[in-house]
Amino acid sequence: MSELVRPVVWIHADCLSPQHPALLAYPGAPALFVWDEALLSSLRISLKRIVFLYECLLELPVSIRRGDVAAEVLAFASEQQADGVVTSASPSPRFAAISAQIAAQRPLRVLPVEPFVQIEQRLDLARFARYWRAVEARALNTFPEDTV
Repeated sequence: MSELVRPVVWIHADCLSPQHPALLAYPGAPALFVWDEALLSSLRISLKRIVFLYECLLELPVSIRRGDVAAEVLAFASEQQADGVVTSASPSPRFAAISAQIAAQRPLRVLPVEPFVQIEQRLDLARFARYWRAVEARALNTFPEDTV
């Protein structure tokens, strides 16, 4: 793919960081986060979790919308007269499906993310608490590398 000159940045919930690779690679590019209507209606996400995500978003230079993620990202890209979309990688199957919808209509560049922690085992990503129990020791350097 040729280098994007005027992309928009798609921020998703798997990488809510001021150090988001796309924000760093394209400083000043318009950025968007979309509250995923389908996901919100299918999962029982607590209000506490939604507030946490929103507070993370407030620290980012991002516009916030609600609806169908692919449709909103594509509409935002059109409004900004962007030549493509840039985002960060995610292990989520939902991310893969949304990315495919976007890539079918606009160039999409997915940047790698430095892993929070290196884990070889398959992790349960459905709940943060389960994920954290699996990675806490290594993330906080309280166990040698070979114990996880």
